[in-house]
Amino acid sequence: MSHSRAASGAQRTARRALLLVPCAALLVAGWALPPHTGDPSGAGPGGARTATTTATATTSRPTPAALRPIDPDALRSAVERVVKELMVPGAVVLIRTPQGTFRTAVGTTESGTNTTPTTGDHIRIASNTKTMTAALIALLAQDGRLRLDDPVSDYVAGVPNGDRITLTQLLTMRSGLYNYTDSPELAASMDAEPAKARTPREMLDIAFRHPPGFAPGTSYEYSNTNFALLGLVAEKAGGRPLARQLHDRLYAPLGLKGTSLPAADDVSLPSPYAHGYMYGGSAYALVDQPYPADMRAAARSGQLKPLDYTHQNSSYATAAGGVVSTADDMAAWIRSLVRGEVLDPAAQRQWLRSPRAEDPAAPDGQKYGYGIAYQRFGPNASMYYHGGELPGFNSFIGHDPDNDVTLVIWTNLTRSPDGRTTAQALLPTALNQIYAGLSLPTAAAR
Repeated sequence: MSHSRAASGAQRTARRALLLVPCAALLVAGWALPPHTGDPSGAGPGGARTATTTATATTSRPTPAALRPIDPDALRSAVERVVKELMVPGAVVLIRTPQGTFRTAVGTTESGTNTTPTTGDHIRIASNTKTMTAALIALLAQDGRLRLDDPVSDYVAGVPNGDRITLTQLLTMRSGLYNYTDSPELAASMDAEPAKARTPREMLDIAFRHPPGFAPGTSYEYSNTNFALLGLVAEKAGGRPLARQLHDRLYAPLGLKGTSLPAADDVSLPSPYAHGYMYGGSAYALVDQPYPADMRAAARSGQLKPLDYTHQNSSYATAAGGVVSTADDMAAWIRSLVRGEVLDPAAQRQWLRSPRAEDPAAPDGQKYGYGIAYQRFGPNASMYYHGGELPGFNSFIGHDPDNDVTLVIWTNLTRSPDGRTTAQALLPTALNQIYAGLSLPTAAAR
């Protein structure tokens, strides 16, 4: 799907899937989900749906006034209803609040089986990777190995406008560079050779064949090209491969034993893992290509089955979206990042202040900063967050520092038959269970 370069950043962000834009705004006036028709059978993509679910909680501190007491049974029932409506094979919702930790798992990790998901299952986290790449860049700046106002041309040759694009502009999606995952040739190549390894330089070659959309720093547009470049910057400034730096600087210190950036030729997932599914070709996840009406109907009726994308090579995503992790690790990661356990105090203050409004006409709307989105969605609540989407998986991570709330959602179906990104479609359900005074329309309520 083509996109007008003159459209506002907010419009582009809301419309695109990419490797995931960080989610549409968490809470906006007139929240609306796409229309759908119900499936009275409740059958999921694998045929008969497994009904096994788990919900656990550990009690801890008093509940802040902004939060509602979470009922594990009500949470489980609400998640089950939406997952059934979205026809998702399996889903996990992990919530941590001062009340304790709540884990809800629905369905199966593999269609045709009864293997209930867990928060320890490995998935491809797609653009949630950006939070990690950005943190590594901030650490390298903290160490004096680079400066955030350096031009990218100091580290990577051949970048259009590279002498005028700063690392900050890459981090905040304000470079103007073409998004390589928008290219139809990439989706076609991935479908033709799903196991093929692809290098960041090959992805940049795709991007640089297209003219920039705007002058550096003059607008906002989400582009995976920015983070493909930042991965190369980190390797040059840090003097070691990106995967090794992520492990040594982030994963090992925080005890994230289930998190890694796979080698370029590695299409496996560590055990245990969830299979990932999607209807149709890769373009439906990469370039915002809508499902045609006949395809939607066939998927909803069960005549069309989703494809298994579990072992599609994700090396094309690298620093923009190539990491594998678990819900437990993602929860620990986003909480540690937001609460200042990764960066030193000065760098943390800069990171926290980095989000800027994507659309200048909506200064209170969604903001994007150093690989992180931010929005205040109530008088006593705000969240730093990101999302991840690639063929097979959809996910969301967020932390609310006002109320010490951490939320992780993942699903193993990228998009529902009517085209909704499934983890994001579950988001209103989770927020309704967490926050007092919210009553957002959910997929199952429509």
